[in-house]
Amino acid sequence: MKYDRRYAFTMLEFVFVIIVVGILAAAMAPRFSRDSLQEASTQLVSHLRYTKHLAIVDDKFDTGDPNWYKERWQLVFAQSVSGTTVWAYTIFSDLNHDGNVNISDNIAKNPTNSNMFLSGGYSAGVIPLTDSRRDKTMALGETYGIEDVQFNGGCSAARRIAFDYLGRPIAGNLASSTKPYQTGRLLTTQCRISLCKNNPCDDKNVTIAIEPQTGYIHIL
Repeated sequence: MKYDRRYAFTMLEFVFVIIVVGILAAAMAPRFSRDSLQEASTQLVSHLRYTKHLAIVDDKFDTGDPNWYKERWQLVFAQSVSGTTVWAYTIFSDLNHDGNVNISDNIAKNPTNSNMFLSGGYSAGVIPLTDSRRDKTMALGETYGIEDVQFNGGCSAARRIAFDYLGRPIAGNLASSTKPYQTGRLLTTQCRISLCKNNPCDDKNVTIAIEPQTGYIHIL
């Protein structure tokens, strides 16, 4: 049988292409793999900045209400949603002055969809996990597999952070405040929020920092 060099050359080309594609695929694969911890932290930074923005443009000051400052915009975390252990957070203004998220409070709406709350869920009577209006991505445990959230530094005493009209961070539950700038509430040290893939938290974590005075929010 006569050997046709044309087909041999075509086969070599084919094999060469397969090898090159394989090498490229192996090199590019890590870039396309999902880093859920990084996604969760980037999203939280964005929502913290949005909370700060709301506090600046809607400072809540009201000369006719001595408790106006309790309605400042804040971001609050919940570890249990509708009886299910899942870390989630909500952006809201506490109109009831009780420190809890209520359906009668001013819960922030998604800027791109006014029918959606900026909440991953809170409680069975407010925004349960079955509520179609909640933002599932804000349920960090459900969407990103976050098993623990730790608060250290200036916000270690509470699972929430609020901002004033200058964007300065305020720690603690505003409902228990007795004045707009109660001693110890305006942050003087860095607030650190760590999102952890394991509980207890180990080296698989990302920490977000909120600087005092300026309210600058960034990933460490």
